[in-house]
Amino acid sequence: MSLSANPDPLEINITGLEPGGGVPPGETPPAEAQTNLTQGHGEGGPKAWVPWLWIAIILLIAAMIAVMFLVYAGILIFS
Repeated sequence: MSLSANPDPLEINITGLEPGGGVPPGETPPAEAQTNLTQGHGEGGPKAWVPWLWIAIILLIAAMIAVMFLVYAGILIFS
């Protein structure tokens, strides 16, 4: 098996590369976007009370299940 040659014959002439593969300053894109204005639309997330509603529903269901287990075990007797 022989080693194949580089398929890109112009690899040496790629603009922006320095000897050794480094890139000079100004050749790479900026690390952050240059826009500083708002995009003109809201994100449309849920209302502030929605997560609290879900927490309340989950806690209510958990409490109902706990009461069912306690009644089944005979700890709570309503007589």
